[in-house]
Amino acid sequence: MAINAASAYQGMKINTASPAELTLMLYEGAIKFGNIAILAIEKNDIVKANENLKKAQRVITELRATLDFKYPVAKDFERVYDYIYSRLVEANIKKEVAIIEDALVYIREMRDTWKEVMKKNSLHG
Repeated sequence: MAINAASAYQGMKINTASPAELTLMLYEGAIKFGNIAILAIEKNDIVKANENLKKAQRVITELRATLDFKYPVAKDFERVYDYIYSRLVEANIKKEVAIIEDALVYIREMRDTWKEVMKKNSLHG
């Protein structure tokens, strides 16, 4: 019962979120999937690591797809997303925690930057 309620709440949160909040949720999701993949590698659960690294890759692909190139900063974001994506792919091939941790540093920086943008522009709710 609690799982259904949590799932319904999460669905409602996504359905009522602003585009800025959805972007923040994507960053948070990529971080979560990276952390799950790290734990999976540490437990030698290669299948779970693969699944979560692929989820993180899909999130980065989605973030990259939402870039608006009328803003010059989009090119910089694209380069960072490309780097993160390539590190996630490499981490999945090699199953190396250090590579995931490197990608997570960049994802967290992007998330924190996004939070600052949201704060400065009052883009929440």
